[in-house]
Amino acid sequence: MNDRFLSACRGEPVDRVPVWYMRQAGRYDPDYRKIKENYSLLEICRQPELAAEVTMMPVNKLGVDAAILYSDIMNPVASIGIDFDIVKDVGPVIANPVRTAAEVDRLRPIDVEGDLPHVLETIRILRRELSVPLITFGGAPFTLASYIIEGRPSKSYIRTKTMMYSEPDVWHKLMGKLADMAAAYLRAQIGAGAQAVQLFDSWVGSLAPHDFERFVLPHVQAIFDKLTDLDVPKIYFPGVSSGELLPSLAELKTDVVGLDWRVPIAEGRRRLGGRFAVQGNLDPYVLTAPQNVIHEHAARLIDEGVREPGYIFNLGHGLFPEASLEKLRELTAFVHEYSEKKLREGVAG
Repeated sequence: MNDRFLSACRGEPVDRVPVWYMRQAGRYDPDYRKIKENYSLLEICRQPELAAEVTMMPVNKLGVDAAILYSDIMNPVASIGIDFDIVKDVGPVIANPVRTAAEVDRLRPIDVEGDLPHVLETIRILRRELSVPLITFGGAPFTLASYIIEGRPSKSYIRTKTMMYSEPDVWHKLMGKLADMAAAYLRAQIGAGAQAVQLFDSWVGSLAPHDFERFVLPHVQAIFDKLTDLDVPKIYFPGVSSGELLPSLAELKTDVVGLDWRVPIAEGRRRLGGRFAVQGNLDPYVLTAPQNVIHEHAARLIDEGVREPGYIFNLGHGLFPEASLEKLRELTAFVHEYSEKKLREGVAG
């Protein structure tokens, strides 16, 4: 087992910087696109053998140091009573948006074993097959709420913020239910064999720090508080444009915080008070550049990252469909080779 990723999560010494990519199993891969010609994302998720195959593709093709479960943050919300679909070129579309106190009250507790056995079986298959650690994940309450309330992806989050500001009691009840769902889902994933979990909060950077601390942070804290007895690394990714929120995270019971590309690694560590390993944070669209430019950007991040223990190379957000498989393979090799050299020089120095 290559456990370099787990060591970095815990702030332990590594021989080279581990690397994985958010959305590393996805549309940039021609073989994945062929599978998607016959199956939707949700149909793949419901077939454990196929979902495991897709999860392992980037491990085999790119040489990354961790696998991340092929799934979607929306998967568990069907279990609590949300009817949704993933629509091509749109994203999650909700048939029954939740916008009133009565609609929040109707949401039921998640039944992971009853409604999501295919997810747990996929994890078990992957644990038998993988030679790198398996990361699984869930959606954080604000990001899920932004879909559930709006009914589809939004840039303004107007309905979401309207509930938050105008009906705070309803808001906190919804967020509490989503936090309970996320905690139960992540716990079940760990029980099935997940070796690390990541909580995705992709859109919470749309909030001011004061509003984040008042309306969101207590629910994120509740999720991690409920997982403290489980000895696996836990990662919080506060999504894009979240640099101003980092100082608010100091008391989270998590091990790693993901940074987006707008915050330098050193500044991110400073804002976090040096309490966590950090993950990130290449701008995904740097991957459109020539290979030497990609290497230049990666080297700068590695130079910053290896100044302290606890650094995982990743993107500042997920891969996009136009990314090049070959460039990703080259980047992975470069991160390994360059960081090994830098770390060796540091030890020698």
